[in-house]
Amino acid sequence: MAFVRRKGNAFYLVHNVRHGGKVRQLHLARLGERPRITDEVVREVSKKHPFVELNWNALREQASSQVNLANPSSPVIQKLVATLRALNVDLADLFPPLLQVSDSPTVARELLVQLRLLQSTLQVKLDQFDRKQGRFRHAALRLQSR
Repeated sequence: MAFVRRKGNAFYLVHNVRHGGKVRQLHLARLGERPRITDEVVREVSKKHPFVELNWNALREQASSQVNLANPSSPVIQKLVATLRALNVDLADLFPPLLQVSDSPTVARELLVQLRLLQSTLQVKLDQFDRKQGRFRHAALRLQSR
């Protein structure tokens, strides 16, 4: 049986196996500070442990329920807000002329691709919050009226 486990500040994907009459935990993957089961994690675990059958959909559901986004004082929320603030500051300091001076056009192109991806992800998330009922909808309406 596989499940997501928290140990310290990190989450792990583990699987219980019976060996010599005892149950031992087989560590399949380190998921990081936020438990995400990406396609890369699935590939790595499947490659490393080909005989372990896992219900990836159930594990992804379990991993997403491990993070409590409703508690504003939770470390996950605090870190997410801090990361968003830092990203905003970094983006505010980025000026297009700096990209033109860049020695590597590949770096400039990759940065633009990532900025466009971020823009579309943000738009999808903002649309999701706009459609939600309750406090997110009220917060979105208050922001729009400013």
